[in-house]
Amino acid sequence: MDELHPGYLVGLLVLLVACSAFFSCVEAALLNLDRYRLRLQAKQGLRGARRSSWLLLHDDRLRGTLLFGRTLVNVSAAALASWAALRHWGVIGLAVAIPGMTLLLLLFGALLPRRYGALRSERVALPLSLPLLILQRLCWPLLWLLTLLSNALLRLLGVAAAEQDDSGRSRDEEALHPADNPQASEVNRHDMLLGLLDLEKVTVNDLMIPRNEIEGIDLDDELEVIVEQLRTTSHTRLPVYRDDVNQIEGVVHMRQIARLLTQGRLTKENLRQACMEPYFVPESTPLSTQLVNFQKEKRRIGVVVDEYGEVIGIVTLEDILEEIVGDFNDLDSLDNPDIQAQEDGSFVIDGSANLRELNKSLGWQLPCDGPKTLNGLVTEALEQIPDCAVCLRIGPYCLEIQQSAENRVKSVRAWHPRALTPLVESDASV
Repeated sequence: MDELHPGYLVGLLVLLVACSAFFSCVEAALLNLDRYRLRLQAKQGLRGARRSSWLLLHDDRLRGTLLFGRTLVNVSAAALASWAALRHWGVIGLAVAIPGMTLLLLLFGALLPRRYGALRSERVALPLSLPLLILQRLCWPLLWLLTLLSNALLRLLGVAAAEQDDSGRSRDEEALHPADNPQASEVNRHDMLLGLLDLEKVTVNDLMIPRNEIEGIDLDDELEVIVEQLRTTSHTRLPVYRDDVNQIEGVVHMRQIARLLTQGRLTKENLRQACMEPYFVPESTPLSTQLVNFQKEKRRIGVVVDEYGEVIGIVTLEDILEEIVGDFNDLDSLDNPDIQAQEDGSFVIDGSANLRELNKSLGWQLPCDGPKTLNGLVTEALEQIPDCAVCLRIGPYCLEIQQSAENRVKSVRAWHPRALTPLVESDASV
């Protein structure tokens, strides 16, 4: 070591500072990830998201790995700099090297990488989760021994194992127990208040189920077809119409259908008589007004019409309540079937995807004050329906048309340039 070339010495110090920056950056990135979007990406098979989810779920191991790695490289860097300074310049060199190395590690090994990791959390965390996971598995035997030793020392100090487990509860576990997590409850109340404020700005047209997605009963169908549809539907209320949804007869409740089936009296005429008269809602009605109207009329579903009286969709009381409190269906509702995450950080999105739901799912800010769907946004921007692969940019977001038909855009590949990452090949199972 006495013959260590100055170039090698500088290179080794730079490498150690870079390793310190790696640990600081990946820690900040993981802790600042959007957990909802991470769950969505993990469920859709994105490897980086699955690895990051696993690391966050086992946060005790994550903390141990980061602490061990950062301590090792920082101590090594300080020791190497002190040795070199003492050897070349004596005590004066040592007096300069210690504060100098501290400043370098603080600035380039902690503050800057932490800031960058927090601002580019997804771009950093997903690819860097692989080397961190490999390092964690390599260091696990040593970390396990250190954990045993620390637990033994804590017991000598009178700290019980239950207290240790409580203090080590992960953020995800706290989110699952809101009664024990006042901060999470406060966030939920904050989100609900924001939802209430949005009711004044959002109209029925922003929230409705569009006409082409309405599931209803066509009285012109054969009775056997209608019965099969009633047996397989997941809805409690269905619109009933003849041939076209504009010729709507009313809305029928599945409770009435069950009664007719039990009595063996299910016919088209009895089905029509069981309908409640349709409740029509203008498309420009604010959600706050419509919520009050639903209460006044004692209705839970409305047929949305435009200024010409044409049926353009359906809005339900449940849709408005979810706008306030968030989705209260089962966990499967976290998946948005219109969005497919890709390995490189981009998303393949159905052209019919609602822009508001898209922004909520991805944390984006695509404009919602005009068209309501991605297809409408793209065709408005291009002023035509593209017949081939076309790329365009809307704000900071890049869109690439993948499939289109004669009358609409069918699918789009979309990404935020900052979130786009190279493919990370890995055989890791998490």
